[in-house]
Amino acid sequence: MPPRYVVQGGRPLAGTVRPAGNKNAALPAIAATLLADGPVELGNMPRIRDVETMLALVADLGATVEWTGPNTVRVNAADAKPKALDPGLCARIRASILLAGPLLARFGTVKLPPPGGDVIGRRRVDTHFLALEQLGASLNLGEQYEIEGKHLKGAEIFLDEPSVTGTENALMAAVKAEGRTVLRNAAAEPHVQDVARLLVAMGAQIEGIGTNVYTVHGGKALHGCQYAIGPDHIEIASFIGLAAVTNSPLTIDGVRPDDLRSTLLGFERLGVRPQVDGDRLLVAAGQERRVRPDLGGHVPKLEDGPWPAFPADAMSIAVVTATQCEGMVLIFEKMFESRLFFVDKLIGMGARIVLCDPHRAVISGPAQLRGGTVESPDIRAGMAMLLAALAAEGQSTIHNVGQIERGYEQIDSRLRALGARIERAE
Repeated sequence: MPPRYVVQGGRPLAGTVRPAGNKNAALPAIAATLLADGPVELGNMPRIRDVETMLALVADLGATVEWTGPNTVRVNAADAKPKALDPGLCARIRASILLAGPLLARFGTVKLPPPGGDVIGRRRVDTHFLALEQLGASLNLGEQYEIEGKHLKGAEIFLDEPSVTGTENALMAAVKAEGRTVLRNAAAEPHVQDVARLLVAMGAQIEGIGTNVYTVHGGKALHGCQYAIGPDHIEIASFIGLAAVTNSPLTIDGVRPDDLRSTLLGFERLGVRPQVDGDRLLVAAGQERRVRPDLGGHVPKLEDGPWPAFPADAMSIAVVTATQCEGMVLIFEKMFESRLFFVDKLIGMGARIVLCDPHRAVISGPAQLRGGTVESPDIRAGMAMLLAALAAEGQSTIHNVGQIERGYEQIDSRLRALGARIERAE
């Protein structure tokens, strides 16, 4: 039987927890190592399945990969060779698409199968290819993606949507393209900023990091370097939600406050108000947990969007948190049309939720959750179900926990250190 979590809920937690490195920065950072002519040492890397899969993909291309510390990996892709990517590995993670930009920039040719990953709705890849095409690539998009571009040249590019991975692919190709590239309507999430800063550490010249307009002066040789991945702001949001639903005092150590402005604003709407103390976030017990109505007493709305709006990956956590808050709130998930489908599992545990359509749910709280047997449909919904189990009365069993472990490093042992009763049963 695949591994599962057995959780005894309804227990208060306490202590200090440190977020892992940002998964969504770690994966493109591994892809970017293909552009360097020497070893790149990446620190604060989460030891999770998706990272191991991405490392296996670059190793299959001929790179040497070595873990030099618990969360430090050295990748030397100097001897990598162009070849078709392993379809079995690509099927495991959507991030395999991130190899398109660096492989095209280095070898002038890419062959890769369509990417895998979470089933949370249609996840278009058009933006990636439109950007690469404007840099001079030619495309043949059949059962596998074939991209050719021996002589990439800088261009004025306006992305048709501020895609995170599309922006990262465009940046990784543009740093090796001859001349100047201006990338507009680009994504600026913390993990995109991390990738841009890594490329700068490797010798690239990029202006506008943190904005939606990047200017890249390409064609420079890139070298090895050392770079530490930033803390995962989605994991931080998960721990805020954990403290809120269990009514527990938690300290989250090692945060970047500038990454958390929209996250904290969203939780404040639910009556959860952590305090920033330098690089720590303090979530006191006894949070108000009362939904703040809009002016005039109208039902408020919590919605996600591209950075700097409330992060889409934190919406599942917000849904569970809202079930434990007094009042009514409309959750509007704009980015993915299947992400809210996990709420039927929360309803089965006693939550009061009306799923209006694939993008909207109305939540009325607080509701006493009951333990149950559920499964993890994707990384973020899986973590949300784990929070629900910890808040619920009685025992819960969560199946398909491999999905959670794709994105959260050793989450069961880290929760036990805070006082949670959770066992990983094989």
